[in-house]
Amino acid sequence: MMLNLVVNSQPRSIEVQDGTLLVEAIRGPLQLTGTHVGCDTAQCGACTVLVDGKALKSCNTLAAQHNGRSVTTVEGMSSGQELHPLQKAFSAEHSLQCGFCTPGMLMSCLDLCTHHPNADEEEVRELLDGNLCRCTGYQNIVRAVVSVMRKASPQEGATRA
Repeated sequence: MMLNLVVNSQPRSIEVQDGTLLVEAIRGPLQLTGTHVGCDTAQCGACTVLVDGKALKSCNTLAAQHNGRSVTTVEGMSSGQELHPLQKAFSAEHSLQCGFCTPGMLMSCLDLCTHHPNADEEEVRELLDGNLCRCTGYQNIVRAVVSVMRKASPQEGATRA
């Protein structure tokens, strides 16, 4: 079947088989490998992308369900060579170690900054439930998110500072 999406602000048409998961379409025909496949059961969050501006675990949803929708992957966060404020904050706060969870974590954090711009540290921790990181202990991730929310208005924190 032909699938029409807006991926990282660019209209894209790809052909997928029935039963193709969204994460498979992203990594396969769209050739965007920043979205990771972790658990294949929607438990770890490594495959998180934004669909129409809301975080979604792409490993348990069919690509066909998203025909005509807008998908943002981690590759769509930056503007050219300019990193998104969350990406900068992750670096500044040492929020990454092995990097496997990072793309999905960043997408969940982007959703969090957009929909919960006044969250405190405890709320950030609760809202990131469903994104697993085996390396960082989450403290630096929470610190990065809170720092972005405190520096920018909700719109700027979610899009571009």
